[in-house]
Amino acid sequence: MFNLEAYLKERASLVEGALEKLLPKGGKLAESMRYTTLGGGKRLRAILLLASAEYSGWTDLDSILPAAAALECIQAYSLIHDDLPCMDDDELRRGKPTNHLVFGEAIALLAGDGLLTFAFELFSKLKLPAGNVLAAVRDLAEAIGPSGMVEGQALDLEWTGKRLTLEQLEQLHLRKTAALLCASLRCGAHLAGAQEADITALATYGQKFGLAFQIVDDLLDEVGDPEKLGKATGSDARLGKVTYPVLLGAEKARKLAARAIEEAKAALEPERGTALFGIADYVLSRQS
Repeated sequence: MFNLEAYLKERASLVEGALEKLLPKGGKLAESMRYTTLGGGKRLRAILLLASAEYSGWTDLDSILPAAAALECIQAYSLIHDDLPCMDDDELRRGKPTNHLVFGEAIALLAGDGLLTFAFELFSKLKLPAGNVLAAVRDLAEAIGPSGMVEGQALDLEWTGKRLTLEQLEQLHLRKTAALLCASLRCGAHLAGAQEADITALATYGQKFGLAFQIVDDLLDEVGDPEKLGKATGSDARLGKVTYPVLLGAEKARKLAARAIEEAKAALEPERGTALFGIADYVLSRQS
C-alpha cells in the first residue's frame, strides 16, 4: 500500500541533500541565498518534478535531482522578493524573520536574483539529452517570466483593493501560483522524454492542482494556525486582496478546491498516478 507520508519525507530528504551540496557557500550573498532556500519548506515543486518523471517512466532520480533543486531555488527567489517591503512587506517566513530583515533589502534582492540565475545554471549542467533539457528550460522560463509567475505578481499588485470576478481571480492565480507548479510537472516529463499526450495530461493536472493549492492557501490565511504556518495570518485581508473565501465564502471555496483536485486526478492514468494522486489529496488536508 502506498505510504504518502513516507514518500514525501524520502523525496524531500533527497532534494534537501542536493540543495545543501549544490548551493553556493561563503560570503554574505551565498549566506542569504542559503538562508531562505534551506530554511524549511515542503519541497513540493521539486517532488512534483520527480513524481512527474516517474509517471513518465523515469527511474534514475539522481540524474534529475539538480533540476528538482533548481525549482526550489526559483521558489525561494520568489518568496524573498514577495516578502520585500515594496511587495507584500512580510516579517515572517516559515517561522523565521524574512530575508530582508536579516540581510537587508539590497542583499535580499540580490539573493533572489542569484537564486533565479543559479537555477538555470543547474539545468544547463544536466547530463541528459540536450533536446529534453531545452524543452524543460523553455517551459520553465515561460512559466516564471512575464507571461507567467512575474505577470501574476504584477496583477496581484495592480488588483489589490479592487473588486474582481472569479474569472479574474483564476487568471491571477493560474500565473502567480499554478504556473510554477505546472512547470514542475512539465519539466519532469520533458527530462524523462515523455510523449506529448503525457505532457499535456500532466499540465492539466498541474493547472487544476495549482488552483486548488491557492484556494487552500487563501483559506489557511483566513483561518489557519499561525504557529503551523510559520507566518502571521490575515495578511490578505490587511492588504485588501481579493481571495477565494472573500469572493465565494469559505464553504464554496472548499468545494471549488475539492472539484479542482478531482479534475486534476481525472487527467492522469490511475495505474501510473499513485504518487500524484496522493499529493493532490494531501493539498486539501494540509495545515501549513
